[in-house]
Amino acid sequence: MKLHGYFRSSAAWRVRAAMALKGITAEPVFHHLRRNEQRDPAYLKLHPQGLVPALELDDGTVLTQSLAIIEWLDETRPEPPLLPRAPLARARVRAFALAIAAEIHAVQNLKVLNRVKALGHAQEVANAWAHDVIAEGLAACETMLRDGAGCGPFCFGATPGLADLCLVPQLYNARRFNVDLTPMPRLLSAEAACLTMPAFTGTAPERQPDAE
Repeated sequence: MKLHGYFRSSAAWRVRAAMALKGITAEPVFHHLRRNEQRDPAYLKLHPQGLVPALELDDGTVLTQSLAIIEWLDETRPEPPLLPRAPLARARVRAFALAIAAEIHAVQNLKVLNRVKALGHAQEVANAWAHDVIAEGLAACETMLRDGAGCGPFCFGATPGLADLCLVPQLYNARRFNVDLTPMPRLLSAEAACLTMPAFTGTAPERQPDAE
């Protein structure tokens, strides 16, 4: 398999960590997002949206969208599980993951910030946009964990799962944009539990061959 990504991509980090938790390896292929390498015609044939990650299977099948890839991994390599078995518990985990992947990350990623600047705003305005989106979204996530999750140490219980795979990269982004995380102790405790595991630390952006 080949995993197409970029060292700083939150979505790619989710998939790298999920594969590491399951002991699955893939050849990394890098696309420098700030140089628009993801818009190369050859890559657009592979992934028409021009986004990362994309997981290219041995038979040439291409999977896109990080959460879809992670759920495919979980369905085809079920151990260790990344989602609980009970339908209600699964729905809660998915809701938390989507709150990050669809409502926070999707509105503060590089593509959106470039659009903000293209409208004539300075880099400082784009950074403030990202800061506010992340701060507001993570505050809601903190409440979701306090009100509806298990007792930890991870987001939803004693083992890391889909929610944690979304949370850790998003907290990394939060620090890049100087978001104050001190009001979010439950998120930070789940992150701390994850960062005791090589599956998270070994797949971090600074540990990737294309890091700069």
